[in-house]
Amino acid sequence: MRRFLFAILILLGIVFLITRFAEVQLIWETLQKGDWRFLLLAFIMQSIWVVNLGATYQSIYHSLGTHDRLDRLTVLALASNFANIVAPSVGMSGIAVFITQARRSGLPVGKVTLAGILFVLVDYASFLSVLAFGLVVLFRRNDLNPPEIIASLVLLLLAICMAVLIYIGARSPVTLGNILAALGRLVNRILFPFLRRNYLSVQRAHEFAQEVSEGLEALRSDHRNLLPPLIHGLLNKFLLVLILAIVFFAFRVPISIGTVVAGFSVGYLFMIVSPTPAGIGFVEGAMTLILSSFYIPLSVAAVLAIAYRGFTFWYPLLLGFLAFRALSRSDFRSI
Repeated sequence: MRRFLFAILILLGIVFLITRFAEVQLIWETLQKGDWRFLLLAFIMQSIWVVNLGATYQSIYHSLGTHDRLDRLTVLALASNFANIVAPSVGMSGIAVFITQARRSGLPVGKVTLAGILFVLVDYASFLSVLAFGLVVLFRRNDLNPPEIIASLVLLLLAICMAVLIYIGARSPVTLGNILAALGRLVNRILFPFLRRNYLSVQRAHEFAQEVSEGLEALRSDHRNLLPPLIHGLLNKFLLVLILAIVFFAFRVPISIGTVVAGFSVGYLFMIVSPTPAGIGFVEGAMTLILSSFYIPLSVAAVLAIAYRGFTFWYPLLLGFLAFRALSRSDFRSI
């Protein structure tokens, strides 16, 4: 059954790439117009970002008292990203990749799931610090519009909700178990007319809450354990901003720190809150509009947005496809 699901996801990935072939071709044609030296530098920076992605998970694992190798976690992170894009399910497809490997490696599922939640929370927290600067730039240039404000508030609300759940889990696993059980019963009621059975185990919700509480024990004893993941999260955002700046240089566009940070902030914001996987279509459009509002010609702004997404979306997606195939074809414990 596991191999069948892997095969389905790989098939979805191939279909996704085929249906987006015109977009990939456009990115390739766009990159050919840039300075290859800066494009190579952007490629190197994005590769460092990929490694730091695995290092972020590794630091979160360490903070929870769980350990795994950097290379394995990097591959898992890429495969998780791939699964979330080709089979969007509010992040559950990606978490399932980690859970599957945790069960095979004998790691506690609750801790691994908690690591995935903490990764998202760290990602949001590190981005919110950059977003604050980007919104200030937009406000000072009179370019702050309702869509950016609403999207920022949605992101802040999501981060607060996740932080509250983690706080509840740290203070009272029983309360967290009751909340998860209530959510599980709600999901079961919604899906029962279609499945004719309970989709989630309510009893498992309490067991999972206990595992989460145990995973949070290390954080309760020393809050400084969260510092390394936050540093890695901030480094990830710095690298993405740097890549956008390098793209500016590659296409010989005058650059300012405010323009680059604001452009990145809007693009990443809509990548998170847009209804499409990884903001496909929305990010490119939002970045093009915001960059053009900074007196960059619309056609040039579109080139910058397309090239940037080539590095930060399509390159990791291709690596994720390869990582997912490695997971499906071999015993991953030997990688």
